[in-house]
Amino acid sequence: MDTSDPTGTAVGAVRASARDHLAVALDVDDVVVAMRLAAEVQPYFRVAKVGLELYSAAGPDAIGALVAMGYDVFCDLKLHDIPNTVGRAARVIGALGATYLTIHTSGGSDMVRAGCEGFAEGAANAGLPAPIALGVTVLTSDADAGPLPARLRTALESGCGGVVCAAPDLAQVRSIAPRLMTVVPGIRPVGSDHGDQARVATPSEALEAGADLLVIGRPVTAADDPLAAAAEILESLG
Repeated sequence: MDTSDPTGTAVGAVRASARDHLAVALDVDDVVVAMRLAAEVQPYFRVAKVGLELYSAAGPDAIGALVAMGYDVFCDLKLHDIPNTVGRAARVIGALGATYLTIHTSGGSDMVRAGCEGFAEGAANAGLPAPIALGVTVLTSDADAGPLPARLRTALESGCGGVVCAAPDLAQVRSIAPRLMTVVPGIRPVGSDHGDQARVATPSEALEAGADLLVIGRPVTAADDPLAAAAEILESLG
């Protein structure tokens, strides 16, 4: 399936709209493999995620390469340190052109605020559009969502533009922080192995629950045919 639609029909518009909600998680330890995957599935994803594994393998070069390909880059480093360190690290990521950066809300308001401010400052200094800092709430591998309300308040108080949360938490997130962007990992198409994810949802379930951006990794990147897997996910969304 091709996401482009030369006839300009409503079907093509729907597919383009669905693509805007999808992020591919390039969780591999080889930048060549990551860039090949990114190029292959780009018709189906607006955003590419650089997590700890790829960042550890390739560093800032991974972000720059994906920005050059035309992706919005989601830098998922879950920053958590003293405020000064987080602020400085976030400033670097902002200057590299990342659109999104994760900061762990368990670090407290001062730390998260420093990260948000640093991220925005780095982008501004580089003449780039304002980026969006994302507060990580409760990991999808954690079956206990108990800390969620407190961590949402930290994200709100600290200037985050969005949060990362599990699909089952979306209703609570919307009730407490309706204006924040919601980024949802742990997305598993029907029939997919849940792996180490405790709280999952299908792509359509997550979108219907109010997710803004779905992060999809292994169901595509570990598939025998990543292109076909990506196409099937987009097709399931309309």
